[in-house]
Amino acid sequence: MAREQVHALGFSAADPAAVWAIARDFCGLWHPALATMRAERGPRGALIRAFTASGEDTLYREQLTWFSDSDRSYAYRHLEGIRGVESYNARLSVTAAERGGSVISMTASLTASPQRAAEIAEGTKAIFEAGIKALAAQAEAGVVETPPAALPAPVAVETRMIDDLPRLAVSVTPAKPGPLVIFLHGIGGGRRNWRDQLGVVGHTVQAAALDLRGYGDSTLGPQQSTVDDYCADILRLRQVLGADKLVLVGLSYGSWIATSFAMRHPEMLAGLVLSGGCTGMSEAGPEEREAFRVSREVPLNAGQVPADFAPAVVKVLAGPDAADPVRAALLQSMAAIPAATYRDALVCFTNPLERFDFARLTMPVLLMTGAHDRLAPPAEIRAVAGRIFDLAPQPDVRFEVIAGAGHVCNVESPETYSRHLLEFLAKVVA
Repeated sequence: MAREQVHALGFSAADPAAVWAIARDFCGLWHPALATMRAERGPRGALIRAFTASGEDTLYREQLTWFSDSDRSYAYRHLEGIRGVESYNARLSVTAAERGGSVISMTASLTASPQRAAEIAEGTKAIFEAGIKALAAQAEAGVVETPPAALPAPVAVETRMIDDLPRLAVSVTPAKPGPLVIFLHGIGGGRRNWRDQLGVVGHTVQAAALDLRGYGDSTLGPQQSTVDDYCADILRLRQVLGADKLVLVGLSYGSWIATSFAMRHPEMLAGLVLSGGCTGMSEAGPEEREAFRVSREVPLNAGQVPADFAPAVVKVLAGPDAADPVRAALLQSMAAIPAATYRDALVCFTNPLERFDFARLTMPVLLMTGAHDRLAPPAEIRAVAGRIFDLAPQPDVRFEVIAGAGHVCNVESPETYSRHLLEFLAKVVA
């Protein structure tokens, strides 16, 4: 088998947002060679475009494997239609040109027999060049963007207590068919941090926001918590609410817990949403983990409680433009944490049980982080998203940066966060 690389590059006088407004529609009919198009869903909700080309009877099918509005890029792999191809993966991206306008790039990597590979590469090059030319022309002609629909009004939410050892407190929406969405908060948060997302998501599926052990109205266990304990709590919640499949939505510490659960029970997850983190301390060395724990235990050892150092923590967590009510909400959730709970979480976080194997992620994954996140900056989370894309057996990855937000991006920019989440759920819930 021979391997061929195809790269086509073009320019548009239109700005990147205008070009991307057209190109982002994976199932759009913007390419001049297209005759028909329909959207399909794969077994795990992956978006597939099935299309025919003008003058042909062949049905082509391509599956979306990567998407990012923030980076204005997507990737896809060929499923059906190209004769003699063994593998075919392609990517489209739109970036800003140095002197204004946009650079449009389309690339492909394919394998086939030597003669056939050369033929496919030549045909791909022509298709890409025509597509770039069409995108540029349509963007320059002007695009009337449709404003996003208003988010639905929040549904009713009730508080439930799962009485056992430890007791777990959960805010839950009414039962609905489909997977159960479970929200997992950060080390300085609580289940109320998910108030805006919980009520909105409850229109689509049943959703539950959990107070982790020792937080809010949940109690600590009899021994030091481990990530396996948190995973057991998720399983308890799944059983009590009668769910089969789950979608875990984590923020920071909650993202680390959610990924840890995915390592243990990938077959249970219909989707995984990781915000403001993913790997936690699982890839840090012993010295780094110990330094992290000790530095944060210093005020506790001096007799302080989280309420005493909450203002300093909020300065790190919040983005530079965070409104006063947002800062107040972050301060309130941090100040409410008992010292014993915070210490318990620090010890758990700095004693990870494994280094994550992203090849175990068989479910669609959405990663989000704030543009001003100091703890999980965009470059770091983008790199993690790229590793998941490279290592997952059938990648279906979306990566988004939430403009203007800091670490607790769902609290600072609840509408933007919720829109990305609802788009993701529309895919995995169907």
